[in-house]
Amino acid sequence: MSKVLAYKQVYQRIHTAISQGTLKPGERIPSARTLAKEMGVARGTVEEGYSLLKAEGYIESKGQAGTRVSKNLYDQSKVRKAKVNTRQPGFHSEIETVDILPFQLGLPALDAFPRQVWSRMAARCARNIGMEDLAHPSVYGLPQLRIAIAQYLQLSRGVQCDGTQVFITSGYVHSINWTTHVLLKEKANVGIEDPGYPLTRHILSNNHFNSVSIPVDKEGIHLPTNIQADAIIVTPAHQSPTCVSLSLRRRQELLNWAETNQSWIFEDDYDGEYRHTGLPLRALKSLDTQDRVVYLGTFSKMLFPSLRMSYIVVPKSQIARFERCSELYTGNVPTLTQACVLAFMQEGHLSRHIQRMRKLYRERRELMANVLQKVLGDMVSIEPQPGGMHMLLKLTDENANDAELCHKMMKAGLFAQALSKWSSGRVHPTLILSFTNIHTEKECIELAYRLKTLIAEAVICTS
Repeated sequence: MSKVLAYKQVYQRIHTAISQGTLKPGERIPSARTLAKEMGVARGTVEEGYSLLKAEGYIESKGQAGTRVSKNLYDQSKVRKAKVNTRQPGFHSEIETVDILPFQLGLPALDAFPRQVWSRMAARCARNIGMEDLAHPSVYGLPQLRIAIAQYLQLSRGVQCDGTQVFITSGYVHSINWTTHVLLKEKANVGIEDPGYPLTRHILSNNHFNSVSIPVDKEGIHLPTNIQADAIIVTPAHQSPTCVSLSLRRRQELLNWAETNQSWIFEDDYDGEYRHTGLPLRALKSLDTQDRVVYLGTFSKMLFPSLRMSYIVVPKSQIARFERCSELYTGNVPTLTQACVLAFMQEGHLSRHIQRMRKLYRERRELMANVLQKVLGDMVSIEPQPGGMHMLLKLTDENANDAELCHKMMKAGLFAQALSKWSSGRVHPTLILSFTNIHTEKECIELAYRLKTLIAEAVICTS
C-alpha cells in the first residue's frame, strides 16, 4: 500500500462516515494512533489524512477533548439519520422513515417512561458488576429475575408459578420458537386467531408447522367442535387486534379442549396489564388446573421494545424438557439487561409505572376516540373496548380498500395497518391505530384532519 493511497484511504474512511451521518457533528473521531493500528499504517499517514480533512473543514482539533467532527460543517437537516423500523413485525413495506410515526403500533408511551430513574439504576447495576457476572450467564435467565417475575405474576396476573418455571427470552419470536420446539412434533397443526397477529403465521410457517385459522367474535376465539390442532395460540386479555376479552365460558371451553385432547394452549399476554374499564382480568393460565397452558409475557409493552426481553412460564411437568434444549436458545438477553429489569422491579418502579400507564392510556384513548369521532364523523365508527394499546377505526364505506389507504397514510407520514392484512378471510375495511403516543388535543386534532383528507380521497377513488 503506497503512502499516497493510504492517506487517501484514511481521508475517504472518515469523509464517508461523516457524509452518511455515521459520525455526527461534535462527535469525536478515533485518534491518529488508534486508527493507525486498526488500518496497519504509520501514524504519520493517518495524520496526513486528518490534515486534509481539517483543511476542508470536516474536522477540528479540540485539544484534550480530541479531534471532532465540525459542528458548522453543513445543514443538519441534510444529514442522513439512522432509520427507525416503523414496520410491525410480520409485515413488509417499501416505505421507510427516520421518525416514529403518529399512530404507530407496538410502542408504549415513550415520553412517559421514567428514563432518569432507569438511567441511574442502570448505571448503578453497571458499577456493581462482579467477577462472576462476567462469566457465561445462566441459560435459563438470571435466577433472581425468574423468581421476581414469578412473584409479580402471582400478585398481578393470578398465575401460580415459581421461578423454576420461568425462562427468559429475547422476544415473541424467541418465545414461540422455544415453546413449539419443545412441545410440538414436526408439521403439527397449530390453531391461530383470525383475525390475528400476522407474525405468528410467519413464525409457524418458518418452523414447518401448519396454521389452522380459528374465527374470533365478540367473546373472543370461537373454537370449532371438530378442530384438529396440537396447540392453539391465543390472546385472551385483549385479543390482537380486535381487543375483545375472551369470555369466561370460552376460556373454560378452551381449557376443557386442551385437557380432553392433551393439546397445548400458548397464552400470549402481551398487554394484559392495561385495561380501561375496571381491574385487569386474571390470566387464562390462572384457571389452568391441568398444566396445559404455557404463558408468554413481555417487557416490551410494560417498559420499552428495544429492551428485547420477554419470558415464558412453562408447566411444571415440562420444566426438564425446556431445560434440556435451553442451550439452543441461550445468550439472547445480556445479564446486565436482566439485572436492570430486576432492580426496576425490586425497587417498586415497575408497579408504579404500570399504574401510571393505566391512567394515561385511558386518558389518551378517550381523547383520540372523541377527537376522531368528532372530526371524521360518519366516515368511521369506533367501538368501545375494555383495554389494550390500540383502537379500530371501521370505515363506513364497505368497498374501501383499507390496505391501500394504509399505504397512502404511510406515504403521508401517518402509521396505520389494515385489518384485512390480519385476516385470511374477508373483513370489514378497518384501520388499526395506536393512541399511546398521542400527547395533546391540539396534536390529535391536526392528525385527525390529515386522516380525514386521506379517507375522503380513498372514498372518491372507490365511488
